[in-house]
Amino acid sequence: MKHTVRRHQLKTAVVLAAACILLVGTATATYTADVGGIQRTVQLWIHGDQTTATIQIADDGSYRLEYPDENGEIQEQSGGGVAFNPDGSERPLTEEEILEELSMPDVEYQENGSVWVYWCGQSIDITDRFENGVCYVKLENSQDTLYMTVEYGNGYTTSPHRYVIP
Repeated sequence: MKHTVRRHQLKTAVVLAAACILLVGTATATYTADVGGIQRTVQLWIHGDQTTATIQIADDGSYRLEYPDENGEIQEQSGGGVAFNPDGSERPLTEEEILEELSMPDVEYQENGSVWVYWCGQSIDITDRFENGVCYVKLENSQDTLYMTVEYGNGYTTSPHRYVIP
């Protein structure tokens, strides 16, 4: 009788151990398939239109964004970067920093020579506002005000307080 009970306990222990190994192996495979990244569906303003996009953010501070354009075709965008700690060491951007960067205004140079600023549902033609290659644009919505300095063909800066002088 004792011999049968021990054999049953041994079989139960073996089955439990196998189940634990299977569970841990499955969890590891799932994590590996995602490569530790974070994937989310977000609402972003793209070219003045609020768009639903899928963003995958990797642990190294890079991202990959997919969204439908006006024709329903899937567009891809990727990027990323690093930030510097107070001690000068570098670290990958966080999810919040990447989403903040994606919500910044966008300056686009069209084939017809016009220059447009897109921000939070606004599409502003700034083509005729440049003086000596520089344009100042005040952007406002219900929550924020941004002062934007655009240098033609050389990027832009923004500030919530004042225009930045190039």
